[in-house]
Amino acid sequence: MAFPYRGYNFTAMKTQTQISSVTEHACDALIVNLFEGVTTPGGATGAVDKALGGLISQLIAQEKFEGKLGKTLLIHSQGKIPAARVVLVGLGKSQDFTLEAVRRASAAAIRKAREARAASVSSISHGARIGGLEPASAAQATVEGALIASYEFTKYKSKPDNAAIESFTLISNDPAEVEKLERGARKGQIVAEAVNEARDLINTPASDVYPEMLAGYAEALAHEAGLGARVLDREECERMGMGAFLAVAKGSERPPRFIVLKHTVEGAKKTVAIVGKGVTFDTGGYCIKTAESMFTMKDDMSGAAAVLAAMRAVGRLKPGVNVMGIVAATENMISGSAYRPGDVVRAMNGKTIEIENTDAEGRVTLSDALSYAASEGADEIIDLATLTGACVVALGRRISGLFCNNDALRARLMEASDTSGDLLWDMPLLADYFEQIESKVADMKNTGGREAGATTAALLLQEFVDAKPWAHIDIAGPAFVSKDNGLVSYGGTGAGVRLLIEYLTRGQ
Repeated sequence: MAFPYRGYNFTAMKTQTQISSVTEHACDALIVNLFEGVTTPGGATGAVDKALGGLISQLIAQEKFEGKLGKTLLIHSQGKIPAARVVLVGLGKSQDFTLEAVRRASAAAIRKAREARAASVSSISHGARIGGLEPASAAQATVEGALIASYEFTKYKSKPDNAAIESFTLISNDPAEVEKLERGARKGQIVAEAVNEARDLINTPASDVYPEMLAGYAEALAHEAGLGARVLDREECERMGMGAFLAVAKGSERPPRFIVLKHTVEGAKKTVAIVGKGVTFDTGGYCIKTAESMFTMKDDMSGAAAVLAAMRAVGRLKPGVNVMGIVAATENMISGSAYRPGDVVRAMNGKTIEIENTDAEGRVTLSDALSYAASEGADEIIDLATLTGACVVALGRRISGLFCNNDALRARLMEASDTSGDLLWDMPLLADYFEQIESKVADMKNTGGREAGATTAALLLQEFVDAKPWAHIDIAGPAFVSKDNGLVSYGGTGAGVRLLIEYLTRGQ
C-alpha cells in the first residue's frame, strides 16, 4: 500500500554535483556566502564579486549586510555572469560555525531563491573551503538544509503554489573534491527525504493516517527498502499479552496495529531497536484534552513517523548493525469501551500499571513496545515519543530531552546529536522519583503529578526494557512548530529522524 497522501514530491527537485567555476556556471540563482563581520568577500564569493565589478562589496556596504546567520541578499547579475541572480547568505560568526549553521544558511538561501522564482539553483558547499568542515559533511549539510527548507505540505490545497525549484546543484572547481561532495550530497538527500517523509505523515490529518493505514504504509515501505516486516493485529497482540497497549486502543473504532520492521545484516555484532510512539490521534480519553490542545494531536505519532522514515533511510544506507523499527499504533479515543481512570492493565512482561490519567497514554502503549524490543533480543533500545508537556516546559521547542540508563549509549547519542543538529539535553533519571508513581494496587501508576513529570514518565518506561542499554527521547517540544524555526516551517518537523540516521550509520 503506497501512502496516498504524500504532500511532498521527492523527485521534484533534482540534486546533483558538478565541476564548475562559479563565474562560468549558468543557473537561475547562484548561492554564495559570507561570514559575519567580513566586508571584503574572499573565495568563491570574492570571485563572483570581482566578475560583477565589485557589486557584492558595494551592496554589502549600502545594505549594511553583516553576514548574520540566515540573512540573505538577492543580487541581479545584469548579464555579467551566466547565473541570472546571486543569493548572498550569511554564515554567522566563524567561531560559532557548525554543521547546523550550514543547514540553516542553506535553508535561508533556498527560500530566497524560491521567492525569486528560480527553477535551477546552484550553490557552493558552505564550509568546505572556508570554515574548516570536512567536504562530505559540508555537502551533506548543505543539501539537507536546502531540501528540508523546500518542503511544503500542499496535499489539501486546491490551488498550491507551483513555484517549485526543479534542480539543486552543488558546484566546485576542484575535481579532487567532487567524489566527497557526491558522497555527502547523496547522504544529505536520503536524510532530507526521510525528514520530509516523516513530516508528511505528521501533517496528514488523523482521518487519513490511522493504525491500519500506518501498518499498510510500513509494509509498502519495507518492500521498497528491502526490509523485513511483521504486523500484529489485535488478536495476535492479545496472545502475546500486550494488555497495556490494547487498553489504550479499546476506545477507538479503528483497530490497533503493532508494526515491526527489520534490517538484518549477516554477522552484525549488535541489534538496535528504535521504538516510536504511534498514537495517531489523542483525545486524552476520559481525561479529555481542551479543544485548543487537541487541535494538533495528529502529531502524537511523531515518534512513529520518525522511526518509519529512519527505517526507509536504513534500507537505503545499509548500516552494519541490525535494526528493528517498532511502532504500537493506536488512537486514544472516548467511547463506552474506552479504558478508564482506576483501571489496572498488564503489560507483556507481566508488570501492572494503574491508570491514573487516561491522557498519559503514550507511556502505556510504549510499555508493551519496549517489552517486545527487549524480548526480541535488542542489545540497545532507543525510543522517541511526544510524551510530556513537562519536557516542553523544561526545554522549549528546540531541544528534546534525553533520559538514558547507560553512559556509553548516552555519549554516542550526544555525539550524533551534535553532528545531526537534532538537539538533545541530558535529563535526570533519578531513582528516588519513582516513589511518585508507586501505586497501592499495582506495580506502578501511569502519572506521578506535576513535579518532575518528564522524569517520572521515563522511570515508568525503564521498567519495561529488561535492564538493556536504553535511551528515551522526549520529542514533545520540537516535534511540531507553529512558525518557521530557521530550518522547517509550520507543522511537523521530523524531529529525531536526523539523529537516528546519524547514530545508526555513524562511522560509515
